[in-house]
Amino acid sequence: MFRNFFATLPPVVKNLLIINVLIWGAMAIVPSIDRVFDNYLALYYFTSPAFRPFQILSYMFLHGGFTHLLFNMFALAMFGRTIEMVMGSQRFLFYYITCGICAALVQLGVFALYIHNLESLLPADVCNMVADEGLSLLRRGYNYSDPDCAQLNAFINTPMVGASGAIYGVLLAFGFLFPNMPVYIFFIPFPVKAKWLIIGYFVLELVYGITGSADGVAHFAHLGGMIFGFLMLLYWRKKGVFNNHWFF
Repeated sequence: MFRNFFATLPPVVKNLLIINVLIWGAMAIVPSIDRVFDNYLALYYFTSPAFRPFQILSYMFLHGGFTHLLFNMFALAMFGRTIEMVMGSQRFLFYYITCGICAALVQLGVFALYIHNLESLLPADVCNMVADEGLSLLRRGYNYSDPDCAQLNAFINTPMVGASGAIYGVLLAFGFLFPNMPVYIFFIPFPVKAKWLIIGYFVLELVYGITGSADGVAHFAHLGGMIFGFLMLLYWRKKGVFNNHWFF
């Protein structure tokens, strides 16, 4: 059954699945690859010594654990296949990558606000100290005892990984193109229309992001993927890319 399902996947979704699974497998099996990928391909804040511009793309092919990978790839397979068939492979790939990049930029923009606030509370020499030695401390498993310094260091030098921003863009596209399509969710015994599911996800991510709930999850990246995905879809609909058939 799985082999038949995989064989029916369109090319971009299929190759994204393969790439993500292979990278996760290599990182899980070979510790040295795990460290290298985390150090160079995960996304760091702009002022971190570890930041490289290509990380804005590469981060979305890394995952923090099997559960993280499983949920993202499951959503990609379930919803991405339909969206790629509607958009076409080239447009879908552009949409997916753009949502992932915009998600990263939104999350980094939010970090910038937090970092600016923390730096205003600390002397300049302390901020310089964090910039100079903070990354090395975190990589050795340490951080500063002062809570403001520790938080500043975490914002600057903790990497971000995962395709979730792009995946939330894919979910948004499904709700946008098929708003009344019934969707079954594991913990709800009845189908939910796609538009209400997506609105629910958006509200939850906004609440979690504002309140800081579920710390360690890049909620604003999820929101960024959805918002920029929505803007792209609005633009394409205005340009007549999609037939009206897809909006009901």
